[in-house]
Amino acid sequence: MAEIIKETVTTEDDSAKTVIVTPGKNEATASQRREYYVYYLLGAVEILLAFRLVLKLMGASLSSGFVQMIYGLTGVFVLPFEGIFRKGFAQGIETTSVIEPATVVALIVYAVLAWGIVKLIRIFSGEEQTTD
Repeated sequence: MAEIIKETVTTEDDSAKTVIVTPGKNEATASQRREYYVYYLLGAVEILLAFRLVLKLMGASLSSGFVQMIYGLTGVFVLPFEGIFRKGFAQGIETTSVIEPATVVALIVYAVLAWGIVKLIRIFSGEEQTTD
């Protein structure tokens, strides 16, 4: 994303060479900062959705405050994908594991959405794009 530029100044004295190296300042451009924000926000959503997926698979108890918080925060992000596939249930001795395909679909969709938004930011930024 960012390019590090190094400036080198060379001067000559009698027979000895003196080299002074001044590191260039590396700051993100405005479009790069926008890209970082998009990745940060949607990355946080992805982490919460991953927690939800693991908690559902392990049959976490709804009486836990942490579980309620994760389900409450991620419910809005999973809601558009509910009903695409049926949920799968696996009855255990003490808990019931839930295989929730809507969460997996949400993880994929939000990852692709983040990638697409960043690509659009790069296109509309007007900056020269380099291939890495």
